[in-house]
Amino acid sequence: MTETVAAILAAHHAGTTTPVDTVARSFERIRAHGDPAVFISLREENEALAEAKALTAAGSAERPLYGIPVAIKDNIDVAGLPTTAACPAFAYQPGKDATVVARLRRAGAIVIGKTNLDQFATGLVGVRSPYGVPRNVFDPQLIPGGSSSGSAVAVAAGLVPLALGTDTAGSGRVPAGLGNIVGLKPSLGLVSTAGVVPACRSLDCVSIFALTTDDAWTALAAMAGSDTADPYSRARPLGPLGSFVKGVRIGVPIAGQRLFFGDKMSAHAYDAAIERCSALGAQIVEIDIEPFYETARLLYEGPWVAERYIAVRSLLASLPEAFHPVTKEIILQGARPSAVDAFDAFYKLEGLRRVRDVIFRQIDALLLPTAPTVYTVKQVLADPIQLNSRLGTYTNFVNLLDLCGLAVPSAMRPDGAPFGVTLLAPSGHDPLLASIGRVMHADSALPLGATGAPQPPLAPLSPVRAADEIAIAVVGAHLSGMPLNGELKAERARFLETTSTAPDYKLYALAGGDVAKPGLLRVAKGKGVAVELEIYALPADGFGRFVAAIPSPMAIGTLKLADGRTVKGFLVEPEAVSGARDISNFGGWRAYLAQAKAPA
Repeated sequence: MTETVAAILAAHHAGTTTPVDTVARSFERIRAHGDPAVFISLREENEALAEAKALTAAGSAERPLYGIPVAIKDNIDVAGLPTTAACPAFAYQPGKDATVVARLRRAGAIVIGKTNLDQFATGLVGVRSPYGVPRNVFDPQLIPGGSSSGSAVAVAAGLVPLALGTDTAGSGRVPAGLGNIVGLKPSLGLVSTAGVVPACRSLDCVSIFALTTDDAWTALAAMAGSDTADPYSRARPLGPLGSFVKGVRIGVPIAGQRLFFGDKMSAHAYDAAIERCSALGAQIVEIDIEPFYETARLLYEGPWVAERYIAVRSLLASLPEAFHPVTKEIILQGARPSAVDAFDAFYKLEGLRRVRDVIFRQIDALLLPTAPTVYTVKQVLADPIQLNSRLGTYTNFVNLLDLCGLAVPSAMRPDGAPFGVTLLAPSGHDPLLASIGRVMHADSALPLGATGAPQPPLAPLSPVRAADEIAIAVVGAHLSGMPLNGELKAERARFLETTSTAPDYKLYALAGGDVAKPGLLRVAKGKGVAVELEIYALPADGFGRFVAAIPSPMAIGTLKLADGRTVKGFLVEPEAVSGARDISNFGGWRAYLAQAKAPA
């Protein structure tokens, strides 16, 4: 059986296996894997099995993670297990679960153990731990990536189908890329960090490792939500996944800004990923990424290192020898910046965030390499600071710019190492990234992690809106890939489907305006044509704002679809079509633009 979350849940519901069997299988695989550096602490197997048995007895089969084994990075509190942050002298016994762990348990998940990490989550390499270096599942000479090294390896090796990490500078993405698995870094504040040992408290995220995007999304849905215990928590609704939208605008760096540090295999793999994305129907847009690189330099050269220092300054003062030497060197830099330095960096960051806004008005999502290259353990130990910095080339700026991210497998390099790509978008656009990423991962046809198991077919997505969503149909400049589609995305619109109206409409090319657009006019039944349209789901508050901003002569009315359904959508005031060109025979705005070779 393919050990994805979805497959395990299906087996539990069908009765072909039980949560007890599944948990026992995880412990068997951990023993067979034989790498003591993956987990810092494991639960007593009998205790975990008893929890699985009690879960079954309680009739909890409808919980979204019913009987799913999960591993937790050891800077996240789990009641009954010590939290070490990979520093034995720092270890303590938490009195309760972190909020994310409590929510996973409530969803039916069963914690197996606590995983290894770069000490105090400081590093992207996975080699800065007194508990050893988890073996890279594809080549033990290669680094596993960090800081969430143990969690990523546990999923890639098939020991558990789900694991939590954290992500401040790329710790939830780089090890996913080096393990051929999915790494989901949610929007800041979407998931509570209460009960998480801080790295940079204002930037920290809890991340998710899984074999598929759908599995990661199931976990995110179970954990997301505001939390009064976390002052950085944000009340933000998490909509369901949508379909891959043809014409979605995917940004990539201009050719001269693609950094691989001489690694031609990774460079070639990235080019191939761009080509695959285009073949799937995306519109590729080259952008200037230098402002993002400038932001990345702020993370370790600016005052945010002081947040790492704050979290451990007492132990650093009393027992400095307890720290990994590289970790200590980095954290001590946090004691040096002044208030002047801090405010200078804050001002720079705000300016760069405005540049971010300009860039994301041109694109819907950004596609980057997850890591520019891969190094051996020996190389990193010989040059720990510079090589670690290189690995963060495409990750260090993400949380500073308040972006969400999704790392997905893309290819296997000729040398046998995996290569992954990461999708990025502004905060709140997590569903968009998952909708794109799940299709890109499936298109790669890669096996799951290092298990050798083939990817399961993508589960169909129902074009049904959630209870708090309102559907709206668009026929012109708001279509995917068109100039005004960003107005929908700004209100967290979710693509549902492409369909057409009943044959009771005419379409006109309207004159004037900064953006070319059509007008849809209802006519007598059977006297018009069926016009192609796209339907999106908008949160109720977003729908209200969107409709309120629509200028005359456009209006929102009720459209009749070809299958008899009705939906709110764009219409035009009849007076506006006087003298306008009737383009109904094209069957839609996109077809008209293609035929007329007119700019969109």
